[in-house]
Amino acid sequence: MDSLAHKDQQYIWHPFTPYTEVSKVIPLSHAQGVYLYTAEGREILDAISSWWVNLHGHSHPHIAQSLATQALKLEHVIFAGFTHEPAVTLAERLLAILPDNQEKIFYSDNGSTACEVGIKMAFQYWHNQGIRKPRIVALDGGYHGDTFGAMSVGDRSPFSAPFDPYLFEVYHLPFPTCSQSPCCGASQTHHQDCARAAQVIAEFETLAATGEVGAFIYEPLIQGASGMRMYSPEILDKLLGIAARYDIITIADEVMTGFGRTGKLFASEYCTLKPDILCLSKGLTGGTLALGVTSCTGRIFEAFKAAELAKTFFHGHSFTANPLACAAANASLDLLLTANCQRDIERISAKQAAFAQTMRQHPAIRQARHFGTIVALEIDTDRETSYFNEARSWLYDYFLSKDILLRPLGNVLYVLPPYIITNEELERIYRVIGQLLDERFGA
Repeated sequence: MDSLAHKDQQYIWHPFTPYTEVSKVIPLSHAQGVYLYTAEGREILDAISSWWVNLHGHSHPHIAQSLATQALKLEHVIFAGFTHEPAVTLAERLLAILPDNQEKIFYSDNGSTACEVGIKMAFQYWHNQGIRKPRIVALDGGYHGDTFGAMSVGDRSPFSAPFDPYLFEVYHLPFPTCSQSPCCGASQTHHQDCARAAQVIAEFETLAATGEVGAFIYEPLIQGASGMRMYSPEILDKLLGIAARYDIITIADEVMTGFGRTGKLFASEYCTLKPDILCLSKGLTGGTLALGVTSCTGRIFEAFKAAELAKTFFHGHSFTANPLACAAANASLDLLLTANCQRDIERISAKQAAFAQTMRQHPAIRQARHFGTIVALEIDTDRETSYFNEARSWLYDYFLSKDILLRPLGNVLYVLPPYIITNEELERIYRVIGQLLDERFGA
């Protein structure tokens, strides 16, 4: 495998990998369940579902068999002018479990494009009706992908700095930091958080009242890339209520939160009000193949039903609704919707909640956050919490030395495992996290 690592360094440009870290790239021979394997027999526990996509464990036989069967029938066809059973079945099944106002499924190929499609749908919805509502609102700290529209609505940061002059204007509301439910509490800190939430709500009301806001895009309840930051359904419902009163299209980016990560199938289920557009990817195929979905209400679709060619939604990808990806997604849904998988989600959520509660007592933890199957620990360093906090490098290296894959967001350490992980494997992760904190900071 040394030659493989050497050739990798010679030929390949890895994502989100500084040049100085290229030498750390680990060649893998295969993966099974929650483990990644090297040719030398090293066994690495995947505690982050390989960038949050793997729901049911690696190389799952049911998904693999579905792929093999589909590959012998139809591997791909242009989706303009043709259709096929895996895409139709998947659309029907998704609409049966999505919020009940969703009526149409548009396919793309990843999370960024799913959000890009949602943004374009919202803009063209108004354009097709001759209505001018040019402004779009997002939450500060959001991450919606790396394409230009997705970057525009995301947080302005060193990630986007080289491209800032080319991004369109977006109004970013402050992040509503209150994460307790219901939105009231006894501590002074929590009262300040509630005040911040009230400020965000008032600010959005003022913007909405101008009549110029056409869309509001948000990650429901959890901002993933910003450090698994969490806020309450009550606050989001108030923002969605304002959008409804002022006829603002709402776009829920459920790329990370979808398919059970928050304990429910979709984070939007925690809210009373429903989005007009909903974006999905990551766990959609169980982590097997790239696929994106953007669903929308019938009202959105109606604005594109016209004889004029110019009102067509001119968006698509060569691999739109790829039959293999759709087959993998259907197989993943087979597994996700079983009683066993739902019990595993409940079990993991309970374990994560208990671990977060324990970590709140540790002097090295600024904040321990938990929602569903996700736990995030904000480690107290001498620098502010940020993706660029230098703790990220030594945290990542420490856990890899213990054969556990945890990829911190700066000084925010999170555990987001596949649903097949056992309690014993979770306890191993927790134990090593505790060892690190005690060794580095003292008990």
